[in-house]
Amino acid sequence: MSQQLNLDVRETIEKLRKEVEHHRFQYYVLDSPEISDADFDVIFHELERLEKEHPQYFSPDSPTQKVGSAPSTEFLQVRHRVPLLSLANAMSEEDLDKWAERLGRGLELSEEQLKDLKYVCELKIDGLSIALTYKDGKFVEGATRGNGEVGEDVTHNLKTISALPKELSAQATTYSGGLLKVPDLLEVRGEVYMPVSSFTALNEALTDEGEATFANPRNAASGSLRQKDPRKTAKRKLSLFVYTAFVTDKEMVDPPNHYSELELLKLLGFPTESHSKVAVGIEEVKAFCRDIDSKRHSFDYQTDGVVVKLDQRSLWNALGATSHSPRWAIAFKYPPEEAETLLEDIQFDVGRTGAVTPVAILSPVKLAGTTVKRASLHNADQIRRLDVRVGDTVLVRKAGEIIPEVLSVKLDKRKDDSVPFQYPTTCPVCGHALAREGDEVAFRCPNTYGCPTQTKRRIEHFTSRDAMDIEGVGEVLVDLLVDQGLVRDVADLYRLDAEKLKGLKWKDKKSGEAGKEKQGSKWIENVLAALEASKNRPFSNFIHALGIRHIGSSGAELLADRFSSIDQLETATDEDILSIDGMGPAIAQSVNEFFQSDLTKKLIADLRSLGVQMKVSDSEIQARNAIEKTLTGKTFVLTGTMETLDRAAAEKMIKERGGKASGSVSKKTDFVVAGASAGSKLAKAQELGITVLDEAQFKELMGV
Repeated sequence: MSQQLNLDVRETIEKLRKEVEHHRFQYYVLDSPEISDADFDVIFHELERLEKEHPQYFSPDSPTQKVGSAPSTEFLQVRHRVPLLSLANAMSEEDLDKWAERLGRGLELSEEQLKDLKYVCELKIDGLSIALTYKDGKFVEGATRGNGEVGEDVTHNLKTISALPKELSAQATTYSGGLLKVPDLLEVRGEVYMPVSSFTALNEALTDEGEATFANPRNAASGSLRQKDPRKTAKRKLSLFVYTAFVTDKEMVDPPNHYSELELLKLLGFPTESHSKVAVGIEEVKAFCRDIDSKRHSFDYQTDGVVVKLDQRSLWNALGATSHSPRWAIAFKYPPEEAETLLEDIQFDVGRTGAVTPVAILSPVKLAGTTVKRASLHNADQIRRLDVRVGDTVLVRKAGEIIPEVLSVKLDKRKDDSVPFQYPTTCPVCGHALAREGDEVAFRCPNTYGCPTQTKRRIEHFTSRDAMDIEGVGEVLVDLLVDQGLVRDVADLYRLDAEKLKGLKWKDKKSGEAGKEKQGSKWIENVLAALEASKNRPFSNFIHALGIRHIGSSGAELLADRFSSIDQLETATDEDILSIDGMGPAIAQSVNEFFQSDLTKKLIADLRSLGVQMKVSDSEIQARNAIEKTLTGKTFVLTGTMETLDRAAAEKMIKERGGKASGSVSKKTDFVVAGASAGSKLAKAQELGITVLDEAQFKELMGV
């Protein structure tokens, strides 16, 4: 019996090792995790437990003795000067107590001495670990963690991150750790991450294009940093926080404690996370973790825990490390925010480009402080992988604490009469056969101009604020106009008159059926006035409004700067478009295919006949020339909410005056404009000593 038990344990250990290696490869190399971090931790800790209880099965090749995963063969390999280890996890406050007790034993401290031990608490940024090398103050090399010993050379991609200093300068001569200068050789450890705002915008764009979305900001950051083309990395708006420095210099030495190490990094121009704090005793550490848990959802970066390190660096050497992690640091991880609920239905959203996206309709459930009723199912492949069915009890989580998604099915609660879900082969709106284009993961409805929902979403896009900005013509009105046959394309908007609008049947709020006409005429006057005013929007707004695939508001501005009329844009060659900085082959192809369409030619002709301006106006040219380029070479970052200006208007003012609007704060930022509820960017600016402007000061600088 004992022999059989040992055989079972050994087989279990081997099975768990294979599982851990598989999931590490999916996570670190392919950037495509199949299970949640919490589920991985369960498997990993079970393997650790069994190996500890049965040391006869110890193996140096076990994943518990390794860090990360083997580096990809697609990049050059870099051997780290100092191993880049991972951290052991504390899953509860009790685990923190046990870690502190181990520190006390390892350092031979009394109970009172242990209470006085100093720690540094830092937010655990969920990104991609990175090692940066500077020689004589210049950035020369950057590598991923890889397996802890050898990583991937991603130097060129890292150079596209605006927050990463390309050249260092000491902002003082001394600091709390002693002499301060630019070291002869400096290796810095940090975390590349994707801001929540960038992650949301990226996934929305990918969904619209029918491409696979990222599961969370960490995978988005990893996938973006490891692009073969650095230009693609640049478009993903990554950022960086650093936390460790290894100094090699004739005059300087390593900082004596970790908090002074963070001070050194800031004074050399590196971005550091602003919430770091020294805690005395493990009770203060636990209080910090509880405090951050109540705030972390408001940050523009994902954090799933707190990293706790002994402050005194000499104690690091005294305690040493295992093959996997240092003994002087630990990562406290918050429990995953997941909940069980009933999947009542699977519905499909059709976007303006025809991308068909499955959505889970759920029994309302509380998750991360909000009530969740809908969750993403991503695509047909995901539904097949999960084998999710209507009527299932499912586990839902917020992917990256942002987007609700169905994580798994509770098979033990599945009903006996359950049947597999059949993914539709036709568009749920117009009935046209669905298709996949190239390598797309999403099915798309090719019936571009015959699918009512695509028509509605295109018109809605045309009227949006960043496009033609037609106030009063939103989703509700657009749906009614299309459903009742008054509008078939955007040109029909300009054919509306008072009689047509007056006869519009509005839906009854309770039944949803078409009801009575809307009383009063003021709303009609306002809509018609807004339509008339929109005919003279800036040319860049018109380009954006057309909904050309891959062209957002920024791309539209670039095209309007290069081509002064729709006629010039229509006849532009691929070479003309590729000559614009920031425009790639996919954009050039998309623009040309759009204007080659007979339907596009008809639409342009209709809009021209209806009086819509399709060129850079004389007043725009005069206004551009009249505005002095007083901000040339100046970089601004906007944060928070302003009372009288929206972000788009503020950015336009900056660009008109020769300045640049950036999304992240770095030492190269000249001004941070802070409105109400300004968050981490404001804190970052204050740390770096950057000039902060309120709304009134900003408008004064703009001369408005």
